Amino acid sequence: MVSLKTAVGSINLERPGMIASGIMDETGDSLVRVLESGAGAVVTKSIGLEPNAGHDNPCFMEVRGGYVNAMGLPNPGIELFKEEMEIAVPKGKVIGSIYGAGPDDFAKLGAKMEDYGACAVELNLSCPHAKGYGMEVGTDPELVKSIVSAVKSAVSIPVWAKITPNTHIITKIGEAVQDAGGDAIVAINTLKAMVISPEFARPIMSNKFCGLSGAAVKPVGVRAIYDLKSALDIPLVGVGGISDWRDAAEYIMAGASAFQIGSAVGTKGLEVFQQVNEGLSSFMEEYGYPSIESMVGAAHE
Repeated sequence: MVSLKTAVGSINLERPGMIASGIMDETGDSLVRVLESGAGAVVTKSIGLEPNAGHDNPCFMEVRGGYVNAMGLPNPGIELFKEEMEIAVPKGKVIGSIYGAGPDDFAKLGAKMEDYGACAVELNLSCPHAKGYGMEVGTDPELVKSIVSAVKSAVSIPVWAKITPNTHIITKIGEAVQDAGGDAIVAINTLKAMVISPEFARPIMSNKFCGLSGAAVKPVGVRAIYDLKSALDIPLVGVGGISDWRDAAEYIMAGASAFQIGSAVGTKGLEVFQQVNEGLSSFMEEYGYPSIESMVGAAHE
């Protein structure tokens, strides 16, 4: 009998899959639906200090191999989000995703998420299309280190950092998180992208630049997790292009203790979590892996 139980540091999960930030996680009710669909935990929409309307339409479209989006981090702000957390937290493990312009913002937001019952906070250091946030602060190792340190000083729950693939120093960014006491790294966020309309000879997105997610980014994400596993000691969470159990197994064998699913919810529905769970269980039984832990990093051996 195989077990899908796993742990990301001190966070124990009955199942290894989570919803990725930005997908069906804006309301408490939608977070509960995800938990009831077979996810081991949920990650909230990235929340900031103040309400943010995000970018104008068009800001989302389907492309070959996935989706592109330039949402611009729309959210109701941390004060109003308390209502959604009150609905979701009693039903399962909720990781609070937060974004800010610097250490002070992140520290304030982290403390609020802890007050609201989050079991961990996920620092969005990787959004590729929000000026002054995300990737712009997440590609500087010293700034990453100061942000993680500030949040660690402000909360007693685990601090996860979601980092960008849009850099040639991803392991240096990972080392900065680890050196600052970060408890886990989530990789990857979307790839910086662009779509142009030949008929109008201009970018389609209102923001011009966007982020690519979906099946096309999976090999990039797997490589990132493999590289980070080779360089770091803290746990890893893999995300990017997972739509079936084989994708999840790749991330686990590259070094991830758990994984997040996003775009596949758009193509397969919430049933994807149960499908991945069942597929992983069958594979583990056939190939002699008694637990998720026994698979983690297997590709390095």
